[in-house]
Amino acid sequence: MSLCLIIDDMHPSLPEYLEPLGLTLHYRPNLTAAEVPAALAAHPYAGLVVRSKLHVTRELLAHGPHLRYVCRAGAGVDNIDEAAIAEAGVALLNAPEGNRDAVGEYAIGLLLALFRHIPRADAEVKAGQWHREANRGEEIGGKTIGLLGYGHMGRAFARRLSAFGCTVLAHDHDPACPPDASATLVSRAELQARTEVLSLHIPYSAANHHFVNEEFLAGFVNPIWLLNTARGEVLDHAALVQRLRTGQVRGAALDVLENEKLTALTPEQQARFDYLRTAPNVVLAPHIGGWTFQSYERINAVLARKLGVFLAR
Repeated sequence: MSLCLIIDDMHPSLPEYLEPLGLTLHYRPNLTAAEVPAALAAHPYAGLVVRSKLHVTRELLAHGPHLRYVCRAGAGVDNIDEAAIAEAGVALLNAPEGNRDAVGEYAIGLLLALFRHIPRADAEVKAGQWHREANRGEEIGGKTIGLLGYGHMGRAFARRLSAFGCTVLAHDHDPACPPDASATLVSRAELQARTEVLSLHIPYSAANHHFVNEEFLAGFVNPIWLLNTARGEVLDHAALVQRLRTGQVRGAALDVLENEKLTALTPEQQARFDYLRTAPNVVLAPHIGGWTFQSYERINAVLARKLGVFLAR
């Protein structure tokens, strides 16, 4: 018997994917983060499945001496101490393949909403206002769109952009990043020299904290539109607000924020948020880029496939 503890809400298809692998599932989504260490210590769990509730730390792993794997039901692993996982000899599995298509489609939607003023026009019409000229927009066709990060999410966005008649450039920190037909891999300098729309697709890590900062934004030759469907902390929001004020960032569409607990903002974060939420050239959303009914189940399928490969070793 191989026990697996699941501490977050998951699509109900999870048992049909995991039980054929010989796993006994303890599905306990109502556990608080504080209760997880005791739960781990109470049984010889071989596996732990998490979403975003819990930070998997060295201290937590000490309560689960039988753990062989941790599954992150999603793409980002910024809530997991990867060094501690490796030191403990625990495998880390995640599922960016599960929601990459959702993010790719959604990024197109954000870009269209930003270019064509869709949220603003909707609000105006519902308020009884009819402003056509004020809502004249931009077309994606003919633009040069730069992707920072060319992993699963960047590639999914690039594939969809290929239908719009635009030029897609991508820069990735990995020199071995494989090319494909959807984008041209370029240096950071070339990305900054040519880009008109910048879309962020890098994961959050300590090294990537505020990677897109004042210095980075100052390197762009053209005024840019900016999209972020990655993590809020990779973008310095103070630098963004300053560039929006000067017009060097022409508009922004943000699915993620520097602090997504809107009732617990610092005074500085609150001031920046107040600017962003009232700016007519900013579109905001509550971190829903990968949040579809299809991706919810697909993440289970991806984790099961990867876990099956791991257990068969």
